[in-house]
Order: sequence, then structure tokens, then C-alpha cells
Amino acid sequence: MRTTAPIITPQQKSSGILLPVFSLPSPHGIGDIGQTACDFIDFLHRSGQQNWQILPLGPTEPAFANSPYMSPSAFAGNPLLISIDGLLKQGLLSEGELQYQDFSPYQVDYQRAAEYKTELLSIAWQKFTANNPNGTLENFSRKQPWVADYALFQALKERYNHAPWTSWPEEICQFRKTALARARLELANEIAYFTFEQFLFYSQWEKLHRYARKKKIHIIGDLPIYVAGDSADVWANQELFQLDPETCLPTRVAGVPPDYFSATGQLWGNPIYRWKDTENGVEEALLNWWEARLRHNLALTDAVRIDHFRGFESYWSVPAEESTAINGRWVKGPGLPFFTEMTRRLGPMNIIAEDLGIITPEVNELREALGYPGMKILLFAFDGSPQNTYLPHNLESNCVIYTGTHDNDTSVGWLLSPKVTAADKERAKRYANHPDSHAGTFHRDMIHLAYSSVANLAIIPMQDILGFGNDCRTNTPGTVAGNWQWRCAARFITPALADWLQELTAFFARTPGKFQELEQP
Repeated sequence: MRTTAPIITPQQKSSGILLPVFSLPSPHGIGDIGQTACDFIDFLHRSGQQNWQILPLGPTEPAFANSPYMSPSAFAGNPLLISIDGLLKQGLLSEGELQYQDFSPYQVDYQRAAEYKTELLSIAWQKFTANNPNGTLENFSRKQPWVADYALFQALKERYNHAPWTSWPEEICQFRKTALARARLELANEIAYFTFEQFLFYSQWEKLHRYARKKKIHIIGDLPIYVAGDSADVWANQELFQLDPETCLPTRVAGVPPDYFSATGQLWGNPIYRWKDTENGVEEALLNWWEARLRHNLALTDAVRIDHFRGFESYWSVPAEESTAINGRWVKGPGLPFFTEMTRRLGPMNIIAEDLGIITPEVNELREALGYPGMKILLFAFDGSPQNTYLPHNLESNCVIYTGTHDNDTSVGWLLSPKVTAADKERAKRYANHPDSHAGTFHRDMIHLAYSSVANLAIIPMQDILGFGNDCRTNTPGTVAGNWQWRCAARFITPALADWLQELTAFFARTPGKFQELEQP
């Protein structure tokens, strides 16, 4: 494992932009990891940024409204993010095979994009099998050992009409070796195809990551603490999760308890890990799985934001039969010993702790003991309390300040929202010393406050850079329709915008000084 220099240091303040890959411009229906991603890196470089924060890169499923936080794999890349233009350059597609469609530049239509790209990937697969040596995919599989179970999982998903794996035939559901060996033979071609998709994704991602490094841009990834129940990870590692051994269904699931925002809490439904269970070597196996997961993600990106970090200190455990999160209980997580062991195995890790929500002193103590920066959300700061921990004057330098996240209102949307009190809006304007602020200028006031804070790193969602409203927000928690679809059209990413942002970034001394070199793996 490489040793990494920290991307957040007291010696060099910096800034960056939050923009999911799927939100990038592209003529193929969804953002991808090809030329338009390189173009965005060029924009970041010109605008004085040093960081690009993204959302999880895993495959998404229509059954989970295409949420990147409910992926069928914690390791695989989303084939919808494969660059079609990159396949043209590789000779795996020709221009005449593309049949460009009239995709919206403002929203992802996942169904149409999937149909279009699946057809093109099938053509690319045929050309690949005709012209590439047999050892190419085998070499890739040796470097990425997780792909064997993932590709088999996807092939079986097709065989069983995309039903959850818990409904598959018993010998397959329970991951029995004889049945799996037979399935691998019967589905060899399908397994090879799904391996090919991952080979393409990771080949293109490595090129993109190298380009980012060349332009001195750090990529900050996103790692959800939990994995989806209907995933290759749970299916292939059932002993690591709290499952019924006969039905393979979860016995307890994840969520968060009732709070001010929800009288019934949030029932996420992810299976919970069997932390501190030494029976049959489960604890060691779980540590090995997490080591592989962290190693994989830290090789993909230069830093990782761990979503729901507080679950490592204590997590909300709900009986699986419950319909709400009310009747859950707090259970101690693996805590400091877990991270001590991971650091022993992997070396220093560039981790940002998502510490939002119900945060106890014990969670803060864990984060501080590890030295990980937490998150501060500016739009949470204006409730009237001078002690509000999100107010810039209450921050410590070892944190990441955001105007908002992918789950929040945009700054303009917050200002216009009838759910936000007039008093909170006035406090925000007063704090920015701009009482005449309005929807056309408020987002820039918030960026000004974030940049001028003592936080070592400031990350601004692209919607706030552009001053867009809530019709452009990425996700609204507790809802299904309309999420994970917003795209940033190319016409908005202009040299004039980059120059404005570069001037502001330089004014607050957040432009690159000595780039924090990160050793290659």
C-alpha cells in the first residue's frame, strides 16, 4: 500500500468542487470518465482548485432509484460511466455505430442511457473478443480478485430475471461451492462480459486519475459505511453480516433513530456487520474484507469521505421485521481499534469523516483521536445560536467546510425555500455582511464565507458555484423521484467562470502552493 501525503494540511489551505461523475456534460446521456471529465479537470486547474469531490462510483440499480449509495458492489465501477468516446479511440467502436440520440444535457434518463450504452458495449465486446489476446481479462481478474464474484453475481442476476439473490435456488443463494462451480461453467460467456465491463471502466479510470495528477487535482472519493443487501458483497460474504443462516435475510438492519426531522427515524435496510464476533474467525474475516475495501478505494482516489462515520463508534440497529426505525437501539461499533488495525495494515489514510446528524462526544473523540477532518455545513449555521458549531467563527482548521452537500438545498434554493424561516435567512445575510443579498448574489456570499473561514479545505457544490436553485439539487433524502439526475450542461462551464473563481480562490490564499505529492501505488 502506498503512503500518502495528507491532502489537508495547516500549511496549505485549498478548495475544490463537489460534482458527481454522472453530472458531467456528455453527448451520451450521462456523464462519464472520458474527455469531458478531463475537460472538467482542466476547469478545476484553471480556476485555482486542488480538489474534485465525487460520489460513489459503483453500479446503480433502478430498484433503488439509481442511488450510488445502494450499489450491487462495493468494488465495481458503474458501466454507465464508461466513456463511449474512449471506446472510439480504442477502436472498439466506429463513428457509424453510435447513432447519437437526443439526450437532455440537463438530466440523466437512466433507462434510455442504459439501453443505449448496453448496446454499444455489446458491440465493443464482440470486437474485443475477436482482436484481443485471451489473457487480457485473466490478468485483470488477478489484479482485481473481487471481480470473479461480482461478474458471477451479475450473470446470475440475468439468469434469475434480476430477482434478489435471497430468492435464488438454495444452493446458489447459500453460496455452495459445487453449485457455484457449475454456474461458472454454464455462465462463462456472461461472466467474461461483465469482467470486460470492469476492465474497460478501470482502464479508463486509471487514465483519468493520471490526468488529474498531472493537472495537480486531488480526487476525493466517497465510501458508504454500509453496503446494499442485494449485492455481490453480502452474497459472497454472508458470514460477515447479521443474516438468518436459513433464509439469508437480514436479522437486523441499519438506519438512524427518530429526530427533529423525522418522527420515525430513517430505516435504510442495509444489513449490519458482525463486529466483534470471533466465532469461526468472523472478526478476522471482516477486518480482511474492510482492508481490501479501503485499499481498493484509496488506490482509486487520493482521499475518501466515509459516509456515516459515526457508525464506527455506535450504530443504530433495528430488527429487520420493523417498518420504521423507532424500535432500534444503539450498539457499540468497532471504534478506535478498527482504525488502528487498518492503519497498521495500510499506512496513513486520507479520510474525511462525515460526522453530520446525531453526533455524541464519543464520536468527536474518535475522530479527533484519528486526526480525521470532519464536515461543516454552512447552511446549517444560521439557527440563531452564537455557539452553532457550523458558524465559521466556531470552526477549527482541521475540517472541511461546505456550503451544502449533495443531500441539501442549494444555497439559492435555501434562500428561496418557504421551509427556512425569515429570521434564519436574515441571520445568514447579516453574517455575510450583505443585508441586500438576493437570489442572484447569495450563493457568492456563501462561497465568500466558506473561503474566508479557517477551515483548511473548502468544498463547494457545482450548483452553488453556478447559483442554481433547488430544481438542480442532486438528492432529496426521504424521496425517490427525481434524485441523482441533475447534469451540468457544458455551456455553464466557461472560461469566465473559471477566471472569477480563480481570482476569489487566490484572494483567500487557497490556490496551489506546493502541490501535495501523493506517491503512486
